[in-house]
Amino acid sequence: MKANTLLTILTLMLVHTFGHAQKQPNIIFFMTDDQGYGDLSCHGHPFLKTPNIDKLYAQSTRFTDYHVSPTCAPTRSALMSGRNPFEAGVTHTILERERMALGLPTVAEVLQMSGYATGIFGKWHLGEEDEYQPGNRGFDEVFIHGAGGIGQNFAGSQGDVPGNDYFDPTIRHNGKFVKTSGYCTDVFVQEALGWIHEQKEKPFFAYIPTNAPHGPFIVAEKYKAPFRDKVDDEDTASFFGMIANIDENIGLIMDKLDEWDLTNDTLLIFTTDNGSSKGSRVYNAGMKGGKASLNQGGSRVPLFFRLPGTTKAGEDLDQLARHIDIFPTFADLAGADISKLALEGRSLMPLIKDPESAWPDRNLFFHGGRWPKAGLEGKFGKGDPNPDSYKYKKFAVRSERWRLVGPDSLYDIENDPGETTNVFDEHPEVVKEMLTAYDGFWEKARPLMVNEDASLDVEKPFEANYLKQKAAGGIPNWVAPEL
Repeated sequence: MKANTLLTILTLMLVHTFGHAQKQPNIIFFMTDDQGYGDLSCHGHPFLKTPNIDKLYAQSTRFTDYHVSPTCAPTRSALMSGRNPFEAGVTHTILERERMALGLPTVAEVLQMSGYATGIFGKWHLGEEDEYQPGNRGFDEVFIHGAGGIGQNFAGSQGDVPGNDYFDPTIRHNGKFVKTSGYCTDVFVQEALGWIHEQKEKPFFAYIPTNAPHGPFIVAEKYKAPFRDKVDDEDTASFFGMIANIDENIGLIMDKLDEWDLTNDTLLIFTTDNGSSKGSRVYNAGMKGGKASLNQGGSRVPLFFRLPGTTKAGEDLDQLARHIDIFPTFADLAGADISKLALEGRSLMPLIKDPESAWPDRNLFFHGGRWPKAGLEGKFGKGDPNPDSYKYKKFAVRSERWRLVGPDSLYDIENDPGETTNVFDEHPEVVKEMLTAYDGFWEKARPLMVNEDASLDVEKPFEANYLKQKAAGGIPNWVAPEL
């Protein structure tokens, strides 16, 4: 029996249907790429204006201490699998180490088996070979670019359509490539909304992970021009312009949900995948570090939940939350019993329903990964490619109060959120407990890093399928849905 068949049977065993008295909500999970906690006007940015996200913020329950991974593919694997990235085989964003291990049930599969229509629109970045693609991992509708970004190409299987661009990108739509018309974020949102509007019989899960504002920093002049006199370089102006465009698209989604009478039945979530790549140099909400950092600024990101009648407008929840909590939260909403999966994360729904709910303290583990690849040490870093050599490098452990950064820096986050004072020597018992917990995490995760020895001498299937279709019959134009 094939692994996917076994996985489907396992998922079916885990799922039970919602009672008739409780309706399964639609879910829209909107996640941007490389936008940080401070890159929003509702979080105090001095000149960036995000009026539509601010409106969503005002209408939402906000998790103010929500953390992801320091870089993007690890975060995506945690969201999809409900597991720490290393336990899902993902230790990097390239070199085959971005591939989420096969055989892991995904949140999309659980929702699918719970009666949801499932769709992804934007960035996948968890494997290019067909068996890794979202259409084989629980998504009914797939509208994505390849690789980790539009036009990217790296050693191994990862490679987007050759020469692809942020304007009029070629996109793979349910296995067939189409030439779109428009700016990438606009295209993804338009396609997602068209699909959402067609969903009549089932609740839907729309996963909209944009590639913006990840570099290259490309956006129309009207978006970046207002920022030229605010920053020192063109890329940073474009970065903020890309966020302004994202904000417009959030406004469009909210308007359409209102127009289609879906607002009250839909959980709308806004978040980002790691700390800011450009914005942290301008404004970082008092945090230390940005993208790829093991400090707060590398992992703390926005998380807004809006589901009228369930969430509370303007409510802040300061309990420590993590990306591994999203899978259990969605399963909870869908009425799926995932107890046999023994996931480490917790559903956030009890906190949303009652902020005074029990939320025991726990240690959460972070690692930058990205160690050298054997044979490529000169190009992708220097040093030993053995992961065990990096166990105590670029790691962090976080509890409600403390953040241990590396083996010799401890910060009291409750009293020093900016991580200005190292209190390592004053709290040896805290350090010992956190390091012991981290050792247990590494011992569990190390055998699950299944991509470390993967060959890079492989075909680029996304690119190869594009070239094959182009030679056989060409690439048709995308038919944009009417909204």
